[in-house]
Amino acid sequence: MLTGLNHLTLAVSDVARSWEFYTELLGFEPKAKWNTGAYLSLGELWLCLSLDTVGEKTDYTHYAFTVSPDALTTLVEQMRLKGVEEWKINKSEGESLYFFDPDGHKLEVHAGSLESRLNYCRLYPYPGMEFY
Repeated sequence: MLTGLNHLTLAVSDVARSWEFYTELLGFEPKAKWNTGAYLSLGELWLCLSLDTVGEKTDYTHYAFTVSPDALTTLVEQMRLKGVEEWKINKSEGESLYFFDPDGHKLEVHAGSLESRLNYCRLYPYPGMEFY
């Protein structure tokens, strides 16, 4: 049986540029880097950057990272100063910033949790929502 998320691998067009974005702007911890890839970590999350051709996606698929409410404001300011492009305006519970990484991967920083989202949804359920 599955026990949790093992790792994320992102195709990147420039390993050095993505390395800088994830380590210097988002605070991932460097673990290893080579000509065509890198390993980084953030808490228990293992992230692999893999040199490849990056495809365009238009769906809602994205990767969200937790940030404290206090740190979110500073991070948003830093990202906007760096010219990081936003792809969505937050309309759901919990403060968030939706943005692209250098290769157009959709990311989010979110100050909330599954529990806070479920509590909100119990008050304001989505159409047809059921709870278990």
